[in-house]
Amino acid sequence: MAEYGVFDPDTHAPKWRLPAGACDSQTHIFGDRDRFPVKPDTAYVAYDATVQTMLRTHKVLGIERGVIVQPTAYGTDHSALIEALSVAGSGYVGCGRVDDSVDDDQLAEMDAAGIRGARFNFHPKLTASRLAPDEIRRTIERVARLGWYFKLQLVDMDPDEVTSLFDGVDAQIIVDHMGPLDYDRGLADPRFRKMLELLDRGNWWMLLSNGDKRAEAAGHPWDDAVAYAREYIRRAPERMLWASDWPHPIRPVPVPNDGALLDLFARYAPDEATRRQVLVTNPQRIFGFA
Repeated sequence: MAEYGVFDPDTHAPKWRLPAGACDSQTHIFGDRDRFPVKPDTAYVAYDATVQTMLRTHKVLGIERGVIVQPTAYGTDHSALIEALSVAGSGYVGCGRVDDSVDDDQLAEMDAAGIRGARFNFHPKLTASRLAPDEIRRTIERVARLGWYFKLQLVDMDPDEVTSLFDGVDAQIIVDHMGPLDYDRGLADPRFRKMLELLDRGNWWMLLSNGDKRAEAAGHPWDDAVAYAREYIRRAPERMLWASDWPHPIRPVPVPNDGALLDLFARYAPDEATRRQVLVTNPQRIFGFA
């Protein structure tokens, strides 16, 4: 198990002012290590990433709303997430992890606590978190009845392996981290074209996050990410979201300051109206903020 503490604790504000009600659509938090033990086979843990630290980071950045996503380290034990949501308040909702081990009473408890989505993680470094196709189908059916959305982590994989499982699903579906991009292949990359095709279906969304990580080899200011993000925005501006992915898990190198990540987003969306749509209007629609 790797213990990460790689987020920059000296957060600086971005070079531009965020609109009121701006949302960070994916963060992760960890609770007290004694009260909330992680799974023995977990790939990572970041005990410094508390809900209090996350809230302080958001205050510096000008973020007023957020989504706290269940880290794989806790499996389907959502007790740390539920406590974090109670601390964070009404401006924050959760996204959980559901499989056959989560019964209907637990789903109801999660829903009452403010969890509004379920994430399926297909990251190649997190194979222990993958569900078999039949279990995914059962989970989709159960979760869809709650009116929740789904989140898919498709980095470094062929999206056709799993996206067909969601064909015809009557729910909103978010693809994490700009999808399975290969910057060396450019905009003609078949996996990128697949993401655009999914966006054309009307219920698929894109999370504009980790653009810096995907362009790491090129380094700051991460020019490689900009063209992809702008094409996503052009294709479906009404279904774009932004996220910091704080505290930047499974990243054993120093990460950029979170203020710099918002400056990168400003390059994706140069005009104020689009920034407001991605940071405020779209999150209100899918996450149900008042």
